[in-house]
Amino acid sequence: MGANTSHVSDLSDNPSLKILVGTESMSENDPFWNQLISFTFISPTSSGDSKLLEEAVIPLAKIFIENNPRSGNFGALVRIFLSRTKELKISTECQDQLFIWQAHNALFMIRCLLKVFIREMSEEELHLQFSYQERAPGSCGGTGSEDLLEELLSNLIHMIVEVPLLDITYSILFEAVTTLLVFFSYQLFHKDILRDGLIYQHIMKGRCLSLTSRLVKTLLYNFIRQEKCPPPATHIFEPKAEGGLLYGLASGVASGLWSVFTLGGAGSKVGIDQEHNPLPLSNQSLLLLLVLANLTDGPDWPNPYRQAITCFRNTQDTSSLSAEQPHTFQINFNSLYTALCEQQRSDQATLLLYTLLHQNANMRTYMLSRTDMDNLVLPILEILYHVEDRNSHHVYMALIILLILTEDDAFNRSVHEVVLKNVSWYSERTLTEISLGSLLILVVIRTIQFNMTRTRDKYLHTNCLAALANMSAQFRCLHQYAAQRIISLFALLSKKHNKVLEQATQSLRGRQGDNTALPDYAQDLNVIEEVIRMMLEIINSCLCSSLHHNPNLVYALLYKRELFEQFRTHPSFQDIMQNLDTVIGFFSQRLEQAGSDLSVERVQEVIMKGAQALPTDRLRKFPELKFKYVEEDQPEDFFIPYVWSLVFNSGVGLHWSPHGIELFSMDSG
Repeated sequence: MGANTSHVSDLSDNPSLKILVGTESMSENDPFWNQLISFTFISPTSSGDSKLLEEAVIPLAKIFIENNPRSGNFGALVRIFLSRTKELKISTECQDQLFIWQAHNALFMIRCLLKVFIREMSEEELHLQFSYQERAPGSCGGTGSEDLLEELLSNLIHMIVEVPLLDITYSILFEAVTTLLVFFSYQLFHKDILRDGLIYQHIMKGRCLSLTSRLVKTLLYNFIRQEKCPPPATHIFEPKAEGGLLYGLASGVASGLWSVFTLGGAGSKVGIDQEHNPLPLSNQSLLLLLVLANLTDGPDWPNPYRQAITCFRNTQDTSSLSAEQPHTFQINFNSLYTALCEQQRSDQATLLLYTLLHQNANMRTYMLSRTDMDNLVLPILEILYHVEDRNSHHVYMALIILLILTEDDAFNRSVHEVVLKNVSWYSERTLTEISLGSLLILVVIRTIQFNMTRTRDKYLHTNCLAALANMSAQFRCLHQYAAQRIISLFALLSKKHNKVLEQATQSLRGRQGDNTALPDYAQDLNVIEEVIRMMLEIINSCLCSSLHHNPNLVYALLYKRELFEQFRTHPSFQDIMQNLDTVIGFFSQRLEQAGSDLSVERVQEVIMKGAQALPTDRLRKFPELKFKYVEEDQPEDFFIPYVWSLVFNSGVGLHWSPHGIELFSMDSG
């Protein structure tokens, strides 16, 4: 295949690539194609390697864009790939690596070229690149009647759903999934959300539509299986010692096109790449699934992929499938639940969990019925605990998941029945034994305090408080530290309220006769008072519903009783303060009767006995605190930019510097 191509920079001088991108039309029967796609190469699985490759491909692809209307070689390359995939399933069953190897190489080249094509041209112009045919001498050229673009899209989806995932097929399935993502990547070059287009039409309404449920199911199973990238000898072609046809092909081109150009050598990079991303197929499959699920609905049809995600059922469900849900299917819920629990460190897994909890009633019911909810909740709490190291989108998703979970009363009861030992990642205090419910309260309160001092995001505050409010009536046996933190948060809010009130007063005194605009202290006060009101309602809800189950909260309330004095006569809090006054007064009297210089143990004993003696009718009943997550409260099209930011930042085979990326850039903290 010409000179040794040992470095990425040598690609532009490679004779075979010069022929491919040149003006000469190459017949599909020409041996050139067999030679071109017979190379040994490990697809880059890190952002750095992908960027090096793209920088080398860009000048070649730009030449190809100019010459392809005359040569039609891109369409020929696509047809060569399609011809190699016809026997792919049979080749897999027979362990015949030739077709797999060559099909992978052809698709890899197509994917590399497509990334540049998509950056350089519109969808209509891209469609033309597929349609240019080989010109006969003296002819005026023209386009064929077949839609090669749709044929390729359909073929890729057929490959993903039909070819089994084995070591020898791992790379080509990875390429198929990634190439579909590349096709959708037009979104990365537009600031506005794309709601239509040629590729969109093919995927949503064309020949691909009938494979909707199978594609979604396969992508989910790729995520569930979490297969690591196999070692090179099993997922790319390696020549056999005994020789033969494959050896002849490989030995003739091993020093050619991309063979030794493995960005430093095949052996030296794989370990590093796998360390950065050991699960490229799983990660790419999940990204593609999220992209498909978040495609916008058409004017007259809903997104079929979102329909499939919202209605699939458990394999244990023996009821008949509904004809009203044409894209439904069955999948093993236990395996999916386990994968979700194990993978919450990634944004995309958290977004999938949110999607299933919010939109798939079958999966939500199953999750809430699990007796090991701690396996799911603990990773979510760890995301929130390390809020400083997470992007804001990931934190939002984690909070929304908690809010959705706390809408269920059974969940709110069960989290207090799960006892945890030594939560290693919680560093503020050693927690040798604490209920999952108390830990949840601690982490949410910590998130609120972080938000108050750093981001000051009202939306984050609202979700945190809503989750606590949903749980408050089912608070049970709160850990001493959790009870203290509830009251400490109220103390922090009280201090902030007093500070803003003092600033407003001083500002008014200093500006008498000054008509310039005043700082909007009234608005600040209003926001703080809303949060204080919510905290008082949360404490009140617990006292009214389960006072006798929470002596530690009563103890903390009594210990800091002076905090509540200033709010007793405040018009915004008078009604809710009546119950707190009743509780504080009742237990204060019991402690006075018990004598002075009481030990902590004696105080707790008095509180526990008093809790049994306090008549419940002495506490005024308030409406139950219940908040539901409403997706419409999110900013318009929140999820589409979020999904594409994950694609852009995935570092697996996709790397662009698009003009529209401002829409998708993600913050790091």
